[in-house]
This record gives sequence, structure tokens and C-alpha cells, in this order.
Amino acid sequence: MQDIILKPLNLRAERSLALTAFTVLGMVLAIASLLPFETIVSRFASVLGIGLVYVAGGLPAALRALTALWTERILDIDLLMVVAALAAAAVGAPFEGAVLLTLFSLSTTLEERAFGRARRAIEALMALRPETALRKAPDGTFEEVPAALLRVGDIVVLRPGVRVPADGTVLSGHGALDEASITGESMPVSKNPGAPVFEATVNLDGVLEVKVTKALAESTVARMIALVTQAQAAKAPSEQFSAWFGQRYTIAVLTGAVLAFAAFYWLGRDWDEALYRSATLLVAASPCAIVISVPAAILSALSAAARGGVLFKGGAAIETLAAVDIFAFDKTGTLTTGRAAVTGVVALDGNQTRFLSLLAGLEAQSEHHSADAIRREVSTRGIAFAHVDDVVNRPSAGIIGRHAEGQLWAGNPRLAEQMGASLDYPDLISLSETSQTIIYLGLGSKVLGAVSIADQLRPTSARALSALTQRGIKRIVMMTGDRRLVALRIGGELGLKADSIYADMLPEDKVHMVGKLASEGKVAFVGDGVNDAAALARADVGIAMGAAGSDVALQAADVALLSEDMERLAAAHDLAKKTASIIRQNLAFAIGAMIVLVTSGLFFDLPLPLAVIGHEGGTVLVVLNGLRLLTASSVRSG
Repeated sequence: MQDIILKPLNLRAERSLALTAFTVLGMVLAIASLLPFETIVSRFASVLGIGLVYVAGGLPAALRALTALWTERILDIDLLMVVAALAAAAVGAPFEGAVLLTLFSLSTTLEERAFGRARRAIEALMALRPETALRKAPDGTFEEVPAALLRVGDIVVLRPGVRVPADGTVLSGHGALDEASITGESMPVSKNPGAPVFEATVNLDGVLEVKVTKALAESTVARMIALVTQAQAAKAPSEQFSAWFGQRYTIAVLTGAVLAFAAFYWLGRDWDEALYRSATLLVAASPCAIVISVPAAILSALSAAARGGVLFKGGAAIETLAAVDIFAFDKTGTLTTGRAAVTGVVALDGNQTRFLSLLAGLEAQSEHHSADAIRREVSTRGIAFAHVDDVVNRPSAGIIGRHAEGQLWAGNPRLAEQMGASLDYPDLISLSETSQTIIYLGLGSKVLGAVSIADQLRPTSARALSALTQRGIKRIVMMTGDRRLVALRIGGELGLKADSIYADMLPEDKVHMVGKLASEGKVAFVGDGVNDAAALARADVGIAMGAAGSDVALQAADVALLSEDMERLAAAHDLAKKTASIIRQNLAFAIGAMIVLVTSGLFFDLPLPLAVIGHEGGTVLVVLNGLRLLTASSVRSG
């Protein structure tokens, strides 16, 4: 796969660089004609240099122009440059034509270097993939095999310092992984049994056994490569306009040059001077800078964003995100971690250790998300789980089991009522008045206490929403399927007003609300990509959180945040606005420069060399202005 994708790109880039080098060498030789003491050697060097420039710089452009004309019926910029250079040579100014071809060759190479960022991104991603993996055989032994042979269900061992060969789940072991290459996270991420790991991340310490959960073709890196490739191919509206404009304007310029030649000749200029003036006008009116203005900025922004763990599905997503003035957020898994945690413990007899031991022993045999939160809390405290047998689930109520002391149960008030237990204790009443989930534990008809459980706010969510507000976002709303009391608690922690919080929503309700918000402005919807796929697709820009672990997110969203750092979202919005600003700067400069040059060519005696320098210099400047985005660090949170 790597050779198929990269070989043609690398060969083309190397060929372009070599031709530009020969063109520049020819120009250096051509300058010999400007030496104060002209000799036979200097004249020969000048002629040789000009010839080399026309061959190395002009012939490839002519071939590209003829290919475009023959296969796609398009008159492009290459044809303009070749015609202008030949016209300059025809009027006795081959040196000026050589300067034009040299600068055009240099600007073309510079453009390809900007475009090559996407190619180098693919190279970098592929280079991250390990060649081999240590696979566990059925008999318990280990064998080193090519990573490409791994299949779903295989178990691999990760030693310290090795890269993860495939997406998977930790079966055993504890360690820290460097996920910067995938999510952009600067700090190592702790991994315990049950945690996901992503291909090409680095195991820093510990020995982990990992079960492969995705084939190589469906891995995180494979999806990132597909996104980078798609993003390069997907053109923004501004890019499409530039291409459309460039093709039609080329025809207009060629026609205008012919008409200008006829007009100059009719006004009394001789043949050579009329041809010289029309060649100058041809160069001055060429729209190279206009055509390259947008893609130079877009591709640079795509590259800068990818380095920070943000993947845009093409330039259209960047341009639309820059225009967004309303953000709608899903709550669970987006603004919050989506992982419940124990927030309070009440043991009526004051013995929290015994209480938590009994509760964990019962919940150890439950698959409910609250049970997982309890197990993690008890394990963190180092408390042993009590032994509980004959565990049975009571749907919509809780769980019951047999303990040495009697019948043990845990659940909601409905289960407590079924067991004949009273919850009329001040501490329990106080706990139940919170907006959190309460789980009561009892032994027979006696309640022992309760724990409160709640989804936790992401540490970066409040800062991200504040940053968006500071950047001029006029409205931020939160949507959730949770109870309104829970939604108000989370929204209050985020600084959202009650009228910006929508609770008890089904997926179709979120789609309807996004449509309603769209009537007020451009809307971005941010979700986890599972229950929110329809809303992600309905919004002007769909943004998926934590896309490194969500297939639905990558399919439904326009933007994927590989990291779960919410501040990357505000930074991505900032990058999109900077990109839109640079595009406006480029277009304004390119159009302004062209108007000045064309006016000078029509009504003043603009020298051809000055037209060449003005035209190609402008092209180089807009490319360099676009490349400024490559140094953007805004996508990385502080």
C-alpha cells in the first residue's frame, strides 16, 4: 500500500525539483551576458543557459499544458507561461522569457512543496507502523510475526519501548503509552486492563498483553491515512472557484493578448513592439497568484491541524467552521467523560470499608456502568471485595445476592421498597436531593448506606467553551438525553444558562434542534459519534470527539478530534478563522497586483522584466503567506 500511494508522488516531486535545479543553473549561465566584459565564452554561456532554461523550465510546462488541453480540454496557466516566454523570445527578448520560466519553475516547485505536505503526512503516518509484532500462540508460546499478518482476536505482547502493532484492548498489565502521534496528547496515558490502545502509539513502560480488535486495514492509522488522502482531494468552495476562474480567465487572457496585439499594431506600433506589449500584457494578466491563493492556505492548515490531532475532511470543513457562530454540544462523552464515578459514600454505621467491601462484592457480578464505577472506586482504595453468591439482576431496580450475613441487595428506591427497607435517614435524604444517581445497599430489610454516582465533566470543557465565547461565538447550547436536573448541574458547572440547556432528548430531537438553530446561523454540532450521527450529519459542521476510538464519528463528522482535549476544538476554530483571513489576504493581494500590472501594461510602457518579476513575485508571496499556517501552534492546547 505504501509503495502504491507514495512512489508516484515521490518520483514526481523529485523530477520537479531536478528540473527546477537545471532551470536555475541555466539562468545562472544566462546571466553571463550581463557581464561588463563580453567575451565569446560569456556569449556562449548565455546562449547555452537560455537554451537550458527553455528546455528544463519550458518543455515540462508545455507538456503539462498540452496534456491538459488534449485530455481535459482545459487551457491552463502553464500554457499562458509558455506562450508568454515564446512571445518574448520572438520579439528579441529571450533573456526576459528565461527569467519568466525560471521564476515560474521556482514558484511551481514551491507550490508542490506546499501540496507535498499531505504526501509527507502520509509518509509520516506509514512510518509509524511497526513491521513486526510478538504474537501469543495457542500453546502459550510467543512468536515474532509481521504486523500485517495479525487478525482480530490475536493476542500480542507489548514490551517497553515498542510500538503498538494494531488497535486493541489491554487484557493484562499496567503501563503508560505515548499517544502523541495519534491524538496529539503531550503527556503519557495510563493503560489498565480494559483500556483501548491504538496502532503506532508507544508503550513506555510495563509489559502489556493486548487483544487485537481491528484489522490493519481498519485501524486508527489506516483511517487517518484515508482522511488525509480524502482531505487533499476534497476541495473547498474557494478552491473550486479559483480553479473555475483560472480556466476561464486563461481563455480570456489569451484572447485579450491577441486583441491587444491587434490594437497596438493598428495604433501605429510596429510588429515587434506590438508583440512585445501584448507579451507583457499576457504575463501581467496571468492569474497564477489568484489560482494558488486558496490551496496554499488550505493545505497548510490541514497539515497544521493534523499535527495537533485535528483532522478536517477537506477544505470545505475549514471554511465552514470559520463561519460558524453557533455551537451545539452533546453532553455525555463530549462535555463529560462519559464514564461514571463515585462522588459520595454514606455508611450509616460509619464503617465505610465494610460498606464498600459488601457493595463491591455484589456489584462485581454486574455489567451496569454504575457497577464499574463502584469497582474502580473500591479497587483504588485497596479494599477487598466481599464474597457474594447467587447474584440475580432485578430489571429497573438493582441486584440481589446471598452473603454469609443474609440477603444482600443494591439498587434504587424501588428495590429498597421491595425489600421492605426504610430510607428515612437524614444522611440518605440529603444525598438523594443531589442531581446524581443514588445506589442504596441493604442487608435484608435493613439499609446499610448509599453511594452517589455521576458522570464527570472533562477538565478542559469549561475552558474550551469560555475560549469559544471569547472568539465571538454568539450562542452555545448543550443537548442531552439525561434528566433535566442532571443537565442543569453539568450546564451550571460550564457556565451555561438554563435556556441553553436541553434535556430528555432523543436522537431525533437533537436533529430537530440542530435544524432550528441552523435558521439562526451556521451551526457546528459536537458529539461522540455514536448516538449523535444524525445530528452530526445535519449540522453545517459535524465535529466528532475522541474519534480515535469511534468508527461512527469518522463516517458522520466533517471534523475529527483525535484527542479528548476539548481545548483543541477552540484552537481548531481559531485556525479555521486564521485560514479564512489568509485566504482573503491572498486574494486581495493577488487581484490588486494583477490590476496594477494589467493597467500598467495597457496604458503605460511596462517593461516585460518588471511584469515578469511582479507576476511571479506575487505568486511566490501568496504561497509563502499560505505556508505561514504550517507554523500555527494554535491547534495544540496550552
